[in-house]
Amino acid sequence: MTDHEHRCSWAEGDPLMRAYHDEEWGVPQHDSRALWEMLMLEGFQAGLAWIIVLRKREAFREAFAGFEPAKVARFDESDIERMMANPGIVRARAKIAATIAGAKIYCEMAGRGESFADFCWSFTDGKVVDGNGSWVSQTPLSEQISKGLKRRGFKFVGPTIVYAWMQAVGIVNDHSAACFRRSASRR
Repeated sequence: MTDHEHRCSWAEGDPLMRAYHDEEWGVPQHDSRALWEMLMLEGFQAGLAWIIVLRKREAFREAFAGFEPAKVARFDESDIERMMANPGIVRARAKIAATIAGAKIYCEMAGRGESFADFCWSFTDGKVVDGNGSWVSQTPLSEQISKGLKRRGFKFVGPTIVYAWMQAVGIVNDHSAACFRRSASRR
């Protein structure tokens, strides 16, 4: 980025947030495992600032076996206790249990030959939705996806969490109009 380019205002301060914005946020993600990882991390973010989860992301990846669903699906109570003692992650028993349950759901979908990525993108016919770059907490589409995820059994997937996830994985392009990433995220 050059000095005369602009980015979304939320990414201007912290260098980690700036790098996340410039390199990752809003880039259309089509990898099933990566989509699931981000959905689980967004669930951990509930009630917290995203920077907290972002700073702990590598510790989360270590604690959750690289967010490999087949490995996480085999976690048991001893793994939950191990994570509850890990100061490197957000220690919320319900969120940890929801991530393990989410891994089982992901694996059940895969076992039926269903791609998690195809499921996620089916709500937009595989197309990126252009947001207007202004802050909203949820949309009718995030409500629809939230209901679809809840029907499958996922937890911590309310419409606000889902909308933040949609922005993060590029299902919706919500870079501000002046942001240098807005047109790049459309591609």
